[in-house]
Amino acid sequence: MSTEHYEHKPVLLSESIEALAIKPDGIYVDGTFGRGGHSQLIMESLGDAGRLIAFDKDPQAIATAEEKFADEPRFSIHHGSFAELKEHLVTQGLCGQISGILLDLGVSSPQLDDPQRGFSFQQSGPLDMRMNDQQGMSAAQWINKAKEAEIAAVLYEYGEERYSRRIAKAIVLARANEVLNDTKQLAEIVKQAHPRWEKKKHPATRSFQGIRIFINNELGDLDECLTQSYHCLAKNGLLAVISFHSLEDRKVKRFFKKMVEGEKLPPDLPIMDEAVNRKMKLEGKRVKAGKQELDDNPRARSAVLRVAKKL
Repeated sequence: MSTEHYEHKPVLLSESIEALAIKPDGIYVDGTFGRGGHSQLIMESLGDAGRLIAFDKDPQAIATAEEKFADEPRFSIHHGSFAELKEHLVTQGLCGQISGILLDLGVSSPQLDDPQRGFSFQQSGPLDMRMNDQQGMSAAQWINKAKEAEIAAVLYEYGEERYSRRIAKAIVLARANEVLNDTKQLAEIVKQAHPRWEKKKHPATRSFQGIRIFINNELGDLDECLTQSYHCLAKNGLLAVISFHSLEDRKVKRFFKKMVEGEKLPPDLPIMDEAVNRKMKLEGKRVKAGKQELDDNPRARSAVLRVAKKL
Protein backbone atom coordinates (compact mmCIF):
# COMPACT_ATOMS: atom_id res chain seq x y z
CA MET A 1 0.00 0.00 0.00
CA SER A 2 1.43 3.39 -0.99
CA THR A 3 2.04 6.01 1.68
CA GLU A 4 2.48 8.92 -0.68
CA HIS A 5 -0.61 10.69 0.66
CA TYR A 6 0.88 10.68 4.16
CA GLU A 7 2.77 13.94 4.66
CA HIS A 8 6.22 13.95 6.22
CA LYS A 9 7.63 17.08 7.83
CA PRO A 10 11.41 16.83 8.18
CA VAL A 11 12.49 17.88 11.67
CA LEU A 12 15.19 20.54 12.22
CA LEU A 13 15.41 20.83 8.44
CA SER A 14 17.10 24.21 8.03
CA GLU A 15 19.29 23.72 11.12
CA SER A 16 20.67 20.37 9.93
CA ILE A 17 21.35 21.56 6.37
CA GLU A 18 23.02 24.72 7.70
CA ALA A 19 25.16 22.55 10.01
CA LEU A 20 26.41 20.53 7.03
CA ALA A 21 27.79 23.75 5.45
CA ILE A 22 27.19 22.33 1.95
CA LYS A 23 30.03 22.81 -0.54
CA PRO A 24 28.81 22.91 -4.17
CA ASP A 25 31.34 20.27 -5.27
CA GLY A 26 31.07 18.12 -2.13
CA ILE A 27 29.93 14.51 -1.77
CA TYR A 28 27.20 14.05 0.83
CA VAL A 29 25.30 11.17 2.43
CA ASP A 30 21.69 11.22 3.63
CA GLY A 31 21.60 8.07 5.72
CA THR A 32 17.82 8.17 6.18
CA PHE A 33 16.10 9.39 3.00
CA GLY A 34 12.54 9.08 4.33
CA ARG A 35 10.50 11.17 1.91
CA GLY A 36 13.45 13.25 0.77
CA GLY A 37 13.00 16.54 2.63
CA HIS A 38 16.63 16.81 3.72
CA SER A 39 17.90 15.36 0.42
CA GLN A 40 15.95 17.96 -1.56
CA LEU A 41 17.64 20.86 0.24
CA ILE A 42 21.07 19.26 -0.06
CA MET A 43 20.55 18.80 -3.81
CA GLU A 44 19.50 22.45 -4.19
CA SER A 45 22.82 23.52 -2.62
CA LEU A 46 25.02 21.29 -4.79
CA GLY A 47 26.70 22.38 -8.00
CA ASP A 48 27.22 20.28 -11.12
CA ALA A 49 30.21 18.47 -9.58
CA GLY A 50 28.42 17.72 -6.30
CA ARG A 51 26.92 14.39 -5.40
CA LEU A 52 24.41 12.96 -2.92
CA ILE A 53 24.20 9.30 -1.88
CA ALA A 54 21.13 8.31 0.13
CA PHE A 55 20.20 5.19 2.13
CA ASP A 56 16.89 3.80 3.35
CA LYS A 57 15.53 0.42 4.44
CA ASP A 58 11.95 1.27 3.46
CA PRO A 59 10.93 0.13 -0.06
CA GLN A 60 8.40 2.97 -0.22
CA ALA A 61 11.15 5.51 0.51
CA ILE A 62 13.23 3.97 -2.29
CA ALA A 63 10.28 4.28 -4.69
CA THR A 64 9.81 7.93 -3.70
CA ALA A 65 13.52 8.66 -4.26
CA GLU A 66 13.59 6.99 -7.66
CA GLU A 67 10.57 9.02 -8.75
CA LYS A 68 11.66 12.31 -7.20
CA PHE A 69 15.21 12.24 -8.57
CA ALA A 70 14.65 10.11 -11.67
CA ASP A 71 16.48 12.54 -13.95
CA GLU A 72 19.15 13.59 -11.47
CA PRO A 73 22.62 12.13 -12.26
CA ARG A 74 24.11 13.64 -9.10
CA PHE A 75 21.83 11.50 -6.90
CA SER A 76 21.82 7.79 -6.07
CA ILE A 77 20.09 5.73 -3.37
CA HIS A 78 21.00 2.42 -1.76
CA HIS A 79 18.19 0.16 -0.54
CA GLY A 80 19.56 -0.89 2.83
CA SER A 81 20.53 0.23 6.31
CA PHE A 82 23.01 3.02 6.98
CA ALA A 83 24.95 0.29 8.81
CA GLU A 84 26.07 -0.64 5.26
CA LEU A 85 27.56 2.86 4.80
CA LYS A 86 31.26 1.96 4.62
CA GLU A 87 30.74 -1.18 2.54
CA HIS A 88 28.68 0.72 -0.03
CA LEU A 89 31.05 3.68 -0.23
CA VAL A 90 34.06 1.38 -0.61
CA THR A 91 32.41 -0.24 -3.65
CA GLN A 92 31.91 3.28 -5.07
CA GLY A 93 35.53 4.22 -4.38
CA LEU A 94 34.33 7.07 -2.16
CA CYS A 95 35.26 6.02 1.38
CA GLY A 96 37.25 8.83 3.02
CA GLN A 97 35.96 11.42 0.53
CA ILE A 98 32.59 12.35 2.06
CA SER A 99 32.07 16.04 2.88
CA GLY A 100 29.11 15.48 5.18
CA ILE A 101 26.80 12.79 6.55
CA LEU A 102 23.27 13.41 7.84
CA LEU A 103 21.41 10.88 9.97
CA ASP A 104 17.76 11.64 10.82
CA LEU A 105 17.00 8.76 13.17
CA GLY A 106 13.77 7.07 14.18
CA VAL A 107 10.55 6.48 12.28
CA SER A 108 9.08 8.79 9.62
CA SER A 109 5.62 10.34 9.72
CA PRO A 110 4.32 8.25 6.76
CA GLN A 111 5.41 5.09 8.57
CA LEU A 112 3.64 6.19 11.75
CA ASP A 113 0.52 7.51 10.05
CA ASP A 114 -0.14 4.58 7.73
CA PRO A 115 -1.90 1.91 9.86
CA GLN A 116 -0.81 -0.78 7.37
CA ARG A 117 2.81 -0.36 8.49
CA GLY A 118 1.99 -1.46 12.05
CA PHE A 119 3.89 1.27 13.92
CA SER A 120 0.86 3.08 15.34
CA PHE A 121 -0.89 2.14 18.59
CA GLN A 122 -3.70 4.58 17.81
CA GLN A 123 -5.05 2.90 14.67
CA SER A 124 -5.88 -0.71 13.86
CA GLY A 125 -3.47 -2.38 11.45
CA PRO A 126 -1.27 -5.45 10.99
CA LEU A 127 1.31 -5.76 13.78
CA ASP A 128 4.38 -5.40 11.58
CA MET A 129 6.75 -2.52 12.52
CA ARG A 130 9.49 -3.44 10.03
CA MET A 131 11.18 -0.55 8.24
CA ASN A 132 11.63 -3.00 5.37
CA ASP A 133 8.43 -5.05 5.34
CA GLN A 134 9.95 -7.41 2.77
CA GLN A 135 12.68 -8.65 5.08
CA GLY A 136 13.11 -10.10 8.56
CA MET A 137 10.67 -10.96 11.35
CA SER A 138 7.56 -8.88 11.96
CA ALA A 139 6.51 -7.69 15.41
CA ALA A 140 3.59 -10.16 15.34
CA GLN A 141 5.86 -13.11 14.56
CA TRP A 142 8.12 -12.17 17.45
CA ILE A 143 5.50 -11.22 20.05
CA ASN A 144 3.60 -14.49 19.55
CA LYS A 145 6.60 -16.75 20.21
CA ALA A 146 9.06 -14.84 22.41
CA LYS A 147 9.49 -15.89 26.02
CA GLU A 148 8.00 -13.66 28.69
CA ALA A 149 11.45 -12.71 30.03
CA GLU A 150 12.63 -11.75 26.54
CA ILE A 151 9.59 -9.50 25.96
CA ALA A 152 10.13 -7.86 29.35
CA ALA A 153 13.82 -7.27 28.56
CA VAL A 154 13.03 -5.64 25.19
CA LEU A 155 10.37 -3.36 26.69
CA TYR A 156 12.71 -2.33 29.51
CA GLU A 157 15.94 -1.94 27.53
CA TYR A 158 14.63 -0.37 24.33
CA GLY A 159 11.38 1.20 25.51
CA GLU A 160 12.61 2.26 28.95
CA GLU A 161 9.31 0.90 30.23
CA ARG A 162 9.47 0.56 34.04
CA TYR A 163 6.46 -1.80 34.10
CA SER A 164 7.96 -4.12 31.47
CA ARG A 165 7.53 -7.35 33.47
CA ARG A 166 3.90 -6.66 34.24
CA ILE A 167 3.16 -5.82 30.58
CA ALA A 168 5.09 -8.85 29.28
CA LYS A 169 3.07 -11.13 31.56
CA ALA A 170 -0.19 -9.63 30.27
CA ILE A 171 0.95 -10.15 26.66
CA VAL A 172 1.80 -13.82 27.26
CA LEU A 173 -1.55 -14.43 29.02
CA ALA A 174 -3.46 -12.73 26.16
CA ARG A 175 -1.71 -14.66 23.39
CA ALA A 176 -2.66 -17.94 25.08
CA ASN A 177 -6.25 -17.15 24.11
CA GLU A 178 -5.77 -15.46 20.73
CA VAL A 179 -3.05 -14.73 18.18
CA LEU A 180 -1.78 -11.17 18.50
CA ASN A 181 -1.72 -9.67 15.01
CA ASP A 182 -3.26 -6.20 15.30
CA THR A 183 -1.74 -2.97 16.63
CA LYS A 184 -4.86 -1.82 18.50
CA GLN A 185 -5.19 -5.29 20.00
CA LEU A 186 -1.66 -5.13 21.45
CA ALA A 187 -2.05 -1.48 22.49
CA GLU A 188 -5.18 -2.37 24.46
CA ILE A 189 -3.40 -5.22 26.28
CA VAL A 190 -0.57 -2.87 27.25
CA LYS A 191 -3.03 -0.15 28.24
CA GLN A 192 -4.93 -2.48 30.56
CA ALA A 193 -1.71 -3.81 32.13
CA HIS A 194 -0.11 -0.40 32.68
CA PRO A 195 -0.75 0.83 36.25
CA ARG A 196 0.38 4.45 35.83
CA TRP A 197 -0.40 6.49 32.73
CA GLU A 198 1.81 9.48 31.96
CA LYS A 199 0.04 12.76 31.21
CA LYS A 200 -0.39 13.36 27.45
CA LYS A 201 1.30 10.04 26.62
CA HIS A 202 -0.46 6.85 25.51
CA PRO A 203 0.42 4.01 27.93
CA ALA A 204 1.60 1.86 25.00
CA THR A 205 4.10 4.49 23.73
CA ARG A 206 7.18 3.04 25.41
CA SER A 207 6.27 -0.59 24.69
CA PHE A 208 5.74 0.09 20.98
CA GLN A 209 9.02 2.03 20.84
CA GLY A 210 10.87 -0.87 22.45
CA ILE A 211 9.44 -3.49 20.09
CA ARG A 212 10.09 -1.31 17.03
CA ILE A 213 13.72 -0.63 17.97
CA PHE A 214 14.30 -4.33 18.62
CA ILE A 215 12.62 -5.56 15.42
CA ASN A 216 14.66 -3.15 13.27
CA ASN A 217 17.94 -3.41 15.23
CA GLU A 218 17.95 0.39 15.30
CA LEU A 219 20.54 0.85 18.05
CA GLY A 220 22.86 -1.81 16.64
CA ASP A 221 22.69 -0.18 13.21
CA LEU A 222 23.37 3.22 14.79
CA ASP A 223 26.51 1.95 16.56
CA GLU A 224 27.77 0.50 13.27
CA CYS A 225 27.07 3.67 11.30
CA LEU A 226 28.64 6.04 13.81
CA THR A 227 31.88 4.03 13.84
CA GLN A 228 31.94 3.74 10.04
CA SER A 229 31.11 7.41 9.49
CA TYR A 230 34.49 8.57 10.82
CA HIS A 231 36.33 6.43 8.27
CA CYS A 232 34.03 7.56 5.45
CA LEU A 233 34.39 11.30 6.06
CA ALA A 234 37.09 13.40 4.41
CA LYS A 235 39.23 15.66 6.60
CA ASN A 236 36.99 18.46 7.96
CA GLY A 237 33.95 16.40 6.94
CA LEU A 238 30.85 16.92 9.09
CA LEU A 239 28.58 14.38 10.81
CA ALA A 240 25.13 15.69 11.77
CA VAL A 241 22.76 13.43 13.73
CA ILE A 242 19.14 14.10 14.70
CA SER A 243 17.91 11.78 17.45
CA PHE A 244 14.42 11.45 18.90
CA HIS A 245 14.76 9.64 22.20
CA SER A 246 17.29 9.33 25.01
CA LEU A 247 18.66 5.93 23.91
CA GLU A 248 19.69 7.29 20.51
CA ASP A 249 20.92 10.63 21.81
CA ARG A 250 23.00 8.95 24.54
CA LYS A 251 24.79 6.83 21.94
CA VAL A 252 25.50 9.84 19.71
CA LYS A 253 26.67 11.94 22.68
CA ARG A 254 29.01 9.19 23.94
CA PHE A 255 30.43 8.53 20.46
CA PHE A 256 31.17 12.22 19.92
CA LYS A 257 32.71 12.51 23.41
CA LYS A 258 35.02 9.56 22.74
CA MET A 259 36.10 10.94 19.35
CA VAL A 260 36.61 14.47 20.72
CA GLU A 261 38.58 13.45 23.83
CA GLY A 262 40.87 10.99 22.07
CA GLU A 263 42.98 8.49 23.95
CA LYS A 264 42.77 8.29 27.74
CA LEU A 265 46.24 8.97 29.13
CA PRO A 266 47.48 9.75 32.67
CA PRO A 267 46.78 13.45 33.40
CA ASP A 268 50.36 14.13 34.59
CA LEU A 269 51.99 12.63 31.47
CA PRO A 270 54.10 15.34 29.71
CA ILE A 271 52.77 15.06 26.13
CA MET A 272 51.68 17.47 23.42
CA ASP A 273 47.93 17.83 22.84
CA GLU A 274 48.13 16.30 19.34
CA ALA A 275 49.57 13.10 20.83
CA VAL A 276 46.18 12.43 22.44
CA ASN A 277 44.95 11.65 18.91
CA ARG A 278 41.70 13.57 19.01
CA LYS A 279 39.65 12.49 16.00
CA MET A 280 36.78 14.99 15.92
CA LYS A 281 35.66 18.33 17.34
CA LEU A 282 32.15 19.40 18.26
CA GLU A 283 30.50 22.02 16.07
CA GLY A 284 28.43 24.17 18.40
CA LYS A 285 26.05 22.98 21.10
CA ARG A 286 23.13 20.60 20.67
CA VAL A 287 20.15 22.12 18.84
CA LYS A 288 16.45 21.60 19.62
CA ALA A 289 13.38 22.67 17.69
CA GLY A 290 12.18 26.26 18.17
CA LYS A 291 8.67 27.35 19.15
CA GLN A 292 7.51 27.86 15.54
CA GLU A 293 8.50 24.34 14.50
CA LEU A 294 6.97 22.84 17.64
CA ASP A 295 3.69 24.64 16.88
CA ASP A 296 3.77 23.31 13.29
CA ASN A 297 5.01 19.81 14.13
CA PRO A 298 4.58 18.50 17.70
CA ARG A 299 6.66 15.41 16.79
CA ALA A 300 9.72 17.67 16.82
CA ARG A 301 9.52 18.17 20.59
CA SER A 302 12.02 15.43 21.44
CA ALA A 303 14.42 16.00 18.51
CA VAL A 304 18.07 16.83 19.25
CA LEU A 305 20.69 17.74 16.62
CA ARG A 306 24.38 17.17 17.37
CA VAL A 307 27.22 17.92 14.93
CA ALA A 308 30.92 17.05 14.89
CA LYS A 309 33.78 17.63 12.43
CA LYS A 310 36.52 15.15 11.51
CA LEU A 311 39.99 16.50 12.29
